[in-house]
Amino acid sequence: MKSLVLTLFAATLLTGCATNTEALRRDHGYGLEWIGERPLLDNSHLTMTLGNDGRAFGNAGCNHWFAAYRLDGEALSFGPVGSTRKLCAPALVEQEHRFLEALGTIQRWDVSQVEQLQLWPGAGLPLRFWPDEG
Repeated sequence: MKSLVLTLFAATLLTGCATNTEALRRDHGYGLEWIGERPLLDNSHLTMTLGNDGRAFGNAGCNHWFAAYRLDGEALSFGPVGSTRKLCAPALVEQEHRFLEALGTIQRWDVSQVEQLQLWPGAGLPLRFWPDEG
């Protein structure tokens, strides 16, 4: 009986998260909602697109960013991140820095039960994205 309960619990956990690469939409935009434990500042707009060519890019809130990425099943990692260098409000710059720094620590991805793309660092809470409409 105990093994049946554990099996059902494990099956429930596995169905709650997508881990196939078809669930991760490439050449499609995502909008960031949370960086780890913190939501985005009001009226800031951070985005990410994972191109089919292995390049990622988007808006970091103030500047545009870009990086190579590697996807292997549920494993995901980003190479060195580059960005433009516009001057913005200090709060936006601090948020942008946290986002770009967090990208370098990503190790895996999944899709939550509410269909948010989650990018997980080695430790801590994930970056959480919503797919863009369209």
